[in-house]
Amino acid sequence: MAHLTRRSAVAALAAAVAVPALAGTARAAGHPSGPSPLRRTHAHNDYEHTHPLFDALAHGFTSVEADIFLVDGQLLVGHDPSELDPSRTLESLYLDPLRKLIRANHGSVYRGYRHPLQLLIDIKTEGAATYLELDRHLGPYRHLFSSYAHGRVRTSAITAVVSGDRGARTPMEAQQVRYAFYDGRLDDLGTAATASFIPLISEAWTGHFTWTGAGPFPAAERALLRDLVARTHAGRQRLRFWATPDVAGPERDALWRELYAAGIDWFNTDDLAGLEAFLRAHGE
Repeated sequence: MAHLTRRSAVAALAAAVAVPALAGTARAAGHPSGPSPLRRTHAHNDYEHTHPLFDALAHGFTSVEADIFLVDGQLLVGHDPSELDPSRTLESLYLDPLRKLIRANHGSVYRGYRHPLQLLIDIKTEGAATYLELDRHLGPYRHLFSSYAHGRVRTSAITAVVSGDRGARTPMEAQQVRYAFYDGRLDDLGTAATASFIPLISEAWTGHFTWTGAGPFPAAERALLRDLVARTHAGRQRLRFWATPDVAGPERDALWRELYAAGIDWFNTDDLAGLEAFLRAHGE
């Protein structure tokens, strides 16, 4: 692992340079004069930003996504196995910074904001084994996380939701106590898998819709979108689509306007500033 890529040296240098910037961003997220949180914002591939987690918080995001790989007992964060760096662990990029921030802000990620930050953890290696290791890694941080225990949900500063490899579902369903929840699919709507296990429903936009923002939104597809939102909310769950257009321009704006009007719960983007500007312009 020590020689995976030259990213180790680059990451160490970047970390040294970034410390003052990260500290300032953390203060901004925790200070009343900092950015007000935006409840519908999901930072897709958050770990690819210059300052993972903190860039999202600087724009008021309330959900961040990290891909994880199980390597020699460590949970490494990255998009591709060739890019993995042993210094970029789930703890170093997310869990430890969040613990410090929550302590500084008296129990929440954003000071005075009592809704949890969603941490979407996308498993890239075999699901069952990776989830069981994730569960072990979350243990020392369990007081920070929303939990399920013997039929009851307790909300805390962070809600972890497990996505990615579907093999994680079996060990999660078997647990009587856990510190993470499961990212479901539309097929889970209306089933016995309630919001206490599946609080989030995620699907690829292009798997259900042909429209990507150019021209008028077909009436049948608009009706489908609103029906899916309504069905998700009926189960007290939240809906997110990935693979939506994410290049700034009129087509993305048109699609975001339709999502906004339909009451979508999470806008999925890599363009932090673009989504913040869109939502603040709409009064969020």
